[in-house]
Amino acid sequence: MSLLISVCIVLGIVILVGTVIFLLDVVPLFRQWLSRIYIGRQQDTLAWSRLIRRKGLTWLHHTPVMKITDQTRITVLDRLKGQYSNPTLQDWQHAALLLGLAEGEPDDAERTGIHRFLNSCFHSDGRWRTKPVHVDSAIVAYSLFRTSSIEITSYRPALDDMYDLIQDHIGSDGTVQYRKRMADYRYVDTIGFICPFLISYGLTFNKPNAIDLAIKQISAYIQYGMQANKWIPCHAYDVRTFDPLGIYGWGRGMGWFAIGLIDSWELLPQNHTYKLKLQQYVVDYARSIMACQQPNGNWNWTVTRCESRPDSSATAMLCWFLIKAAAIPELFVSCGASVSKGITYLKSVTRRDGAIEFSQGDTKDIGHYSTLFGIMPFTQGFAIRLSKFVKDEGLKEIIYEDNSVYANV
Repeated sequence: MSLLISVCIVLGIVILVGTVIFLLDVVPLFRQWLSRIYIGRQQDTLAWSRLIRRKGLTWLHHTPVMKITDQTRITVLDRLKGQYSNPTLQDWQHAALLLGLAEGEPDDAERTGIHRFLNSCFHSDGRWRTKPVHVDSAIVAYSLFRTSSIEITSYRPALDDMYDLIQDHIGSDGTVQYRKRMADYRYVDTIGFICPFLISYGLTFNKPNAIDLAIKQISAYIQYGMQANKWIPCHAYDVRTFDPLGIYGWGRGMGWFAIGLIDSWELLPQNHTYKLKLQQYVVDYARSIMACQQPNGNWNWTVTRCESRPDSSATAMLCWFLIKAAAIPELFVSCGASVSKGITYLKSVTRRDGAIEFSQGDTKDIGHYSTLFGIMPFTQGFAIRLSKFVKDEGLKEIIYEDNSVYANV
């Protein structure tokens, strides 16, 4: 009798474990397969814009967890070991969604959602509820500057904390480290994380040293982290030897540099000392970006290899760069045409519910890139930022917030 009870207990445990594995592994894969049916059917650009905004607002409060592992089987082990996801990775997902929804004139539902989200992140006195420990979070702080419905000075304590954290990560060469444990490496990601924040912080609170630091970070990367005469960044470089690390042309890395550069350039007033310097960087980088665009309008996860997979995150980021760079007269027509192709691609990989598919998963380390491609809230946010400037795809007019046509391609 006792043997029978033992067998039943073991059998029950096996069934329970099998059920957990099924729910955590098989169900998500099935849902992903199901959600991709009839993908890319929304061709009307205005309707597409509304669709992706609705999904973005939903995700602002119920953000899909971005995995730090490529493992798709027996993920319960990674979850138990704390190796499945990372809060810092979620930060830049939230930041992009907030940037997409909060810039310009959000509707009533979006404003309500934005303030609900901000209340979950910050105390009423403007302090962080969970104080950041990595410079990645600077992009969250930057999104506050771009939120039109708030008084930015109300968040001064959080913004000061972020600036102090960045200062604490300045290395021996005077530029900002990505992580203190990798003090000699400078990552391309850091450009996108910190530079727009530093420019905004410096301009708003009269801190010229913050602006100087942003320009130094960008200029140093151009000097040591760009392929000579190609304007294609490597993943990182070593400040001791100035050797490149990782590959040249990682798609999202190219996007990180792009958003850091273009937002920094746009934020500076026309008469600022650094304006023309950054503008020349924008012109050179735009030409490099457009040369890497694929016939379908996308950029691949390795932008220099036509055989590699398309990456929607790189595509959304680089299109954002180009639509802003179109403000420069010599880039006016070419950038408009490139963005139009990019939007066509993004529409083709949008699910029925508005989620944009086929973004490369989280990078594990220098030279260790994800082989998974799926949804990413960060991509959604930048597509929303981009979609605000699309007036009428039938006329192929791309417009800016003041409704002036910048490119008619």
